[in-house]
Amino acid sequence: MIAILRALSWLCARLSLAQVQRAGRVLGWLLGSLLRYRRGEVLSTIQRCFPEKTLAETRAVADGMYRHLGTLLIEALRSGRLSPAALAAEVDFSDLDKAMRLLEEGRGLLVLTAHVGNFELLAMLAAFKGAPLSVLVKELKPKWLNAWWVATRAKFGVKMLPARNSYRACREVLKANGILGFILDQNMKRNRGIFVDYFGAAACTSPGLALLSAQCGAPVLPAFMLRGSDGRHRLHVLDPLKPPAGTDQEAIRQATQAYTTIIEQFVRAHPEQWIWLHRRWRTQPLPAT
Repeated sequence: MIAILRALSWLCARLSLAQVQRAGRVLGWLLGSLLRYRRGEVLSTIQRCFPEKTLAETRAVADGMYRHLGTLLIEALRSGRLSPAALAAEVDFSDLDKAMRLLEEGRGLLVLTAHVGNFELLAMLAAFKGAPLSVLVKELKPKWLNAWWVATRAKFGVKMLPARNSYRACREVLKANGILGFILDQNMKRNRGIFVDYFGAAACTSPGLALLSAQCGAPVLPAFMLRGSDGRHRLHVLDPLKPPAGTDQEAIRQATQAYTTIIEQFVRAHPEQWIWLHRRWRTQPLPAT
């Protein structure tokens, strides 16, 4: 299988941006229209989050998401073969200076992002551009796929920390004035998350970003890598958020809600570039007794 993956990576690396877009559309059509992979669930979730949209508009968002997913797959395969410099030439990184200036404060930096746009490209090219970036990662299955993807990330200079039991390592990154990336739009188990509002419904969310910010005094910088209609990407960086006032439950909840609201704003503006396949609201609060 690894030989097939490398062959596909070699092939995708030879595609132009326009060809990547066309290949992504074909893959998206196969997934969403021919195979109809979880299409009913995707449509239902989009309708709940955007009740003002007509059925035709909802279907258009779903179709766009499947095209986006297909394009992401092609882009991931390209990144395994293309040089970092070649990929960086296709991205507007002018906003990266905001992050680098924040490091001058010497407190480290926490980056808030989500499964919006090409989140992997954000990490890989930020590291290639000189940002001392570490990210929390989960091991992919099967192992051969994980090994290939770890090698691809490492080629760009991304440092990887295990998603679980890495709190001390995260603090060490910040203590060394490094940058730590957080993807905050993943469903958490009830005993590992707190509930905040996301599109009008309770979503179980990791409090880790807010806790690290409060305990280490590191600012939180929202950053998202969005794809334009021409296939090129642009890094969007917002103003940094100050650490929570304390580590008590309400302060952490308010900060986590603020982070989640920022993610929602980006998803509302670019709904076709969020992965609606993710069961974000799967964990729900226990019923009141």
